Amino acid sequence: MPGGQEKVAIVTGASRGIGRAIAEALIGAGYRVTITGRNETDLRATADALGDAALPIQCDIRDSQACEEMVAQTVAEFGRLDLLVNNAGVAVYKPVAELSDDEWLSMLETNLNGVFYCTRAAIPHLREVGDSWIINIGSLAGKNTFPKGAAYNASKFGLVGFTEALMQEVRHDGIRVSSIMPGSVATGFSGRSPDEGADWKIDPADIGQIVLDLLATPERTLPSRVEVRPTKPPRR
Repeated sequence: MPGGQEKVAIVTGASRGIGRAIAEALIGAGYRVTITGRNETDLRATADALGDAALPIQCDIRDSQACEEMVAQTVAEFGRLDLLVNNAGVAVYKPVAELSDDEWLSMLETNLNGVFYCTRAAIPHLREVGDSWIINIGSLAGKNTFPKGAAYNASKFGLVGFTEALMQEVRHDGIRVSSIMPGSVATGFSGRSPDEGADWKIDPADIGQIVLDLLATPERTLPSRVEVRPTKPPRR
């Protein structure tokens, strides 16, 4: 990295969907990007597609030590950290009475604990550079409840609270914190086909553009929450 001046980002859950689109947008804007995921094959394929600016690190964000090591490896490789995008997430949609312990824990540990682990590891490095960002990819499920979504709602409501409290903690350290809360996005999330609803759902690339728009915000201003919806969902 010549002169150590190129900006550096970490994007979790970046082997596909929204995370991959965000990583691609950041690389297009000149960032070096660590992409993480649990599936090594998918992660390598994504890194190959994104090119030399992408550093793939297999990381299970439910493991606090793995998150510490992933952040440390990023800084060792690139010399700095300017942006953390907490994107990795999972969902299981079932009535509460039918949810297993493992299903409940998988959502809380990934959607909430993982964000905490990555954020805690990143903050000291983000403080060093100043004018840095943490962007958490939430969901409109963080404010709108629905049947069979209790566990997912709980994780995303928790993420909203975590994000907004964190924003107040680190704003004077030169770290801006924002959440992006999409509605329906055309990805393979929760076992769906990426093509399902692609004619009306948000395109993952649109979320990547919103990340770039946030990063272009003047330093004196902080858009703390961005809600994103399809323009023309099917009529009910």
